[in-house]
Amino acid sequence: MQLAAIIVSLVLAVVGVALLARAVGQFVRYFRLGQPVPAGTRTDNPYQRSVTLVKEFLGHTRMNRWGIVGIAHWFVAVGFFSLVPTLITAFGQLFRADFAIPFIGHWTPFEMFVEFIGTMTTLGILTLIVIRQLSKATRPGRKSRFAGSNAGQAYFVETVILTIGVAIMVLRGLEGALLDVPHYEPAYFASYPLVLAFDGLSVPTLQNLIYLFAMIKIGTSFIWMIVVSLRTDMGVAWHRFLAFPNIWFKRESDGSTALGALQPMTSGGKAIDFADPGEDDVFGVSQVEQFSWKGLLDFSTCTECGRCQSQCPAWNTGKPLSPKLLIMSLRDNMHAKAPYLLAGGGKTMEGEEKATAEQLKDVPASALAEAERPLIGTLEENGVIDPDVLWSCTTCGACVEQCPVDIEHVDHIVDMRRYQVMIESAFPSEAGTMLKNLEKKGNPWGLAKKQRLEWLKEVEFEVPVVGKDIEDLTEVEYLYWVGCAGALEDRAKKTTKAFAELLHIAGVKFAIMGGDEKCTGDSARRLGNEPLFQELGMENVMALNTAFGEEMDDDGKVTDESRKPRSAKKIVATCPHCLNTIGNEYPQLGGDYEVIHHTQLLQHLIDEGKLIPVTPVEGLITYHDPCYLGRHNKIYTPPREIIANVPGLRNEEMHRHKERGFCCGAGGARMWMEERIGKRINNERVDEALALNPDIVSTACPFCLVMLTDSVNGKKNDGKAKESIQVVDVAQLLLESVKTPSDPAGEAETEDAPEPQPVR
Repeated sequence: MQLAAIIVSLVLAVVGVALLARAVGQFVRYFRLGQPVPAGTRTDNPYQRSVTLVKEFLGHTRMNRWGIVGIAHWFVAVGFFSLVPTLITAFGQLFRADFAIPFIGHWTPFEMFVEFIGTMTTLGILTLIVIRQLSKATRPGRKSRFAGSNAGQAYFVETVILTIGVAIMVLRGLEGALLDVPHYEPAYFASYPLVLAFDGLSVPTLQNLIYLFAMIKIGTSFIWMIVVSLRTDMGVAWHRFLAFPNIWFKRESDGSTALGALQPMTSGGKAIDFADPGEDDVFGVSQVEQFSWKGLLDFSTCTECGRCQSQCPAWNTGKPLSPKLLIMSLRDNMHAKAPYLLAGGGKTMEGEEKATAEQLKDVPASALAEAERPLIGTLEENGVIDPDVLWSCTTCGACVEQCPVDIEHVDHIVDMRRYQVMIESAFPSEAGTMLKNLEKKGNPWGLAKKQRLEWLKEVEFEVPVVGKDIEDLTEVEYLYWVGCAGALEDRAKKTTKAFAELLHIAGVKFAIMGGDEKCTGDSARRLGNEPLFQELGMENVMALNTAFGEEMDDDGKVTDESRKPRSAKKIVATCPHCLNTIGNEYPQLGGDYEVIHHTQLLQHLIDEGKLIPVTPVEGLITYHDPCYLGRHNKIYTPPREIIANVPGLRNEEMHRHKERGFCCGAGGARMWMEERIGKRINNERVDEALALNPDIVSTACPFCLVMLTDSVNGKKNDGKAKESIQVVDVAQLLLESVKTPSDPAGEAETEDAPEPQPVR
């Protein structure tokens, strides 16, 4: 028995290590096929990146949002690495049944650690197995987050972990029996029942059982290693290794998610100059190798857990987009195509083959066939990603927010959209109307710029206009960026007027732009039209810099002498999309401003006592988190605090809120596209709100306001919603409560409230 155990174990170990080394080399070659990234963008602040990695792994910061799943996975993950000494012990036991690691093998704290982690790892994997099966049973089909995952691979990994965990505990019991432990000892606090069960067996029998279970433990470990080394596309196994570099190289060195700003378009690791692009510049992604090496690492790291899928508004409303399945498809395409690419294969922008027939003669037929597939194409075209998948995305960021291994889904989707828009001109026709309006009129509705100031006629107080009533913004505290929706869309204009009136009541000095400003370019950029975004953005940056009293040189850049500190350039916006673009993306274009959301400023004014809500607004209210305010910019509290300050309101949260909030369906330029597949996203969200039977549905975004209002009105017409229900911005609620006869001499004195934090 002993000799057989030694031979089997050593053979499997040698083969496993050799194949693992080969697999690691394959990964390195695969990732090098990807494009470089701009210098320093993935390696800046190495200390902070390392701290983030340790936090995310040991703290399981994403996984622990899922309660018992996070706890169970923590023990499985920690056990995988910390129980390596038990593998060393098993190798020793092949040669001597009573082997123990020198110095620590019989050290009680070490043995207790092995007992505890071994037990909890076994219980942890059993818990995860049960959860997977319950999910499939109680949420059949696409309702399960595991829908589309490779179930066979998952069962294999689960079986391996369970087998190793059981083998560890059995070996502990056999060790105790062989050592003839006379009574209960802390070193065997978990395995003592097994010690008792094996007590009475002869020494040769105990030794043979130790040889057997040591072989089972070693054999299972290295069979797993052999299998995963032969299947480098097995994300459910490889994520336990690749997650570490993927987290370390994440987009933001401070550890935050890859949300907020989109990254500038690059080619060959350098930003594209759209005024004078290089002849070899590649616009967007049309082939998997045109993703960056970090993108290829992302794809291979996917663990197929489906958290992204479970939160995706497109998937939840019957659309073909699943962030998980998209990443898996890109991974499978990359791995299948890799032999072709490593042989020098690849297509030029004109579709011509780069390699010669001689270079490709040894490439497997399967890799050649994979190379012929278009990255974006319908089922009939044998495409890797269907166009409907690409255009279903709202860029809400739910996938990125939930991913436990920091995959950057939104960036990859937008990169593919960029190629489709800029090179193929292949995108939904309605979006084309929006782009033409932006190009010709500077706003998505295609209205004349003079209409941007029409709302001023509907208020009973003076609102200073830059360049007309005041020379520049040095005379006021805030520039109120009204935005296209706030100036031109009737429902959003109600928010604009309410907010302006609240600022007037509070005595805040503010001004607005003169009507020459353009759309910030949010929808154009997320649709994939980067040049149009940059054109609109640079015009706005120049207008803003001028409005803040800065002077430009001949190249359109701010002169050093006139440059003002960021803190002197305060902007407040009622639109989270404007907030995000101006605050997070305009620094890429030379515009650095301190930008806050109107709910942040309003809450600050309430804290200072400059706005005092006194009139009750009766009813049950539920608040909808705008994606670009919440997930993209982490602003969750101010709107809720405003609601809490309005007397009479009873707030009840929808099931999906804050980090798990559900999109209204307007982001990612979806505001301008029809929903032709599945249920409308705004209807899904409103159904969730109506389940609470509220009197008021509130939000803090003009896009959300439009989408929710449209759905509520439709349900009123169908008799599915009560006629009295309102959809309003929190600013409208606050104004209703603030506007009341009050003692003009009595203004409560309060302590100075902290300044609202700007978008950075």
